[in-house]
Amino acid sequence: MEALSEIVFPLRGPGYLQISEAESAQEEAARVYITESIHFFENGVELTEKELITTRVSLPSNRTFRDFETAMENILSEPLDDDVNLFWRQGVLDILVTYPIDSEDSQFSVNPELGTLSEETTTVLRFLVPTGAERVFNYLGNPGLVELDPRWHQAALRFIEMGFLHILEGIDHLLFLFCLVIPLRRVRALIPVVTSFTIAHSITLISSAFGLAPNVLWFPPLIETLIALSIVYMAFENIVGAKLEHRWIVTFGFGLIHGFGFSFLFSETLQFAGGHLFSSLLAFNIGVELGQLLVLILVIPILNLLFKYLVDERIGAILLSALLAHSAWHWMLDRGGQLSQFSYQAPVIDGIFLAALMRWGMLLIVVIGVLWGMYELFRRFSLIDSFSTYGPGDRLSSEPES
Repeated sequence: MEALSEIVFPLRGPGYLQISEAESAQEEAARVYITESIHFFENGVELTEKELITTRVSLPSNRTFRDFETAMENILSEPLDDDVNLFWRQGVLDILVTYPIDSEDSQFSVNPELGTLSEETTTVLRFLVPTGAERVFNYLGNPGLVELDPRWHQAALRFIEMGFLHILEGIDHLLFLFCLVIPLRRVRALIPVVTSFTIAHSITLISSAFGLAPNVLWFPPLIETLIALSIVYMAFENIVGAKLEHRWIVTFGFGLIHGFGFSFLFSETLQFAGGHLFSSLLAFNIGVELGQLLVLILVIPILNLLFKYLVDERIGAILLSALLAHSAWHWMLDRGGQLSQFSYQAPVIDGIFLAALMRWGMLLIVVIGVLWGMYELFRRFSLIDSFSTYGPGDRLSSEPES
């Protein structure tokens, strides 16, 4: 109730809530902060008719909202006694609102615009579908329109958008792509590199969605540190003029790491997939690829113009790569510092550990098989030979091979 600062509640003593006289203030708070801010929809049509049935103040230790039955029992019970010394800011306001609907089998959605409560609110929403299944949502702020039991195409569209925006907002992923593009700006030379990166991050993204990623606190900062390292390494290769015939293999390895990075966002947003895990996973990946494609379409012409009219190609590649390496180096140190704060223990050799080891072994077999398949495919179509090879004193060529 601390967020209900504009409502005047009846108080006694040092600030205790006078519960027996607070009913009208509770109803006003429910209308101003909750019922006027949350918008429910049935088959795309907003449910404007609603009835505030009752309100009740609970103690902060109350846990009855863990399930529907106990929540209903609590809110319909007698109010707390006035002899309960409860500071009004520490109370929890429970409300019961009903919305008339046409059918329980309709498609329902909600737009929780709770900005009047706070700059950011944490919401836990439980939706019970007619089959008895429960959809649990836990989000920060306003996620926009949320389909409570989405169709597969609704979930797919949402996850395509999420993947697309994630790659555009993820500066470290963008800089890694930029490092790949600087020496390789011809379509034929980019195909093996971009393909290997796409397939690699898809493997670990899918693996993480099915629970392969370690569920330990140090794993996310480890991945974030390695992502920064991948930028430093690629930029260093560009600076020293390394041969690029095997860049697609290195990119594949770093793509596996970036896939785990993508999975952190996907795991947080998986709640919006409903019962469509696989299609949402595929859609998220498609969104990521569309974002990467947009970046390549924009960056390659700009680099070609830059190297053609403003700066020598070799010098430009060194300067740009040095700038990227400088930024990524600081990220790597910062993230590595966070990683070093964790304590590590040797794993317990038990059935769970052996099962996890077996799953990682299966993943390794998949990775080796995919690498072999890509090598054969690239070799058959002579894509590996399409890489530009340049040394420290050579000039990159952006012209098509004759």
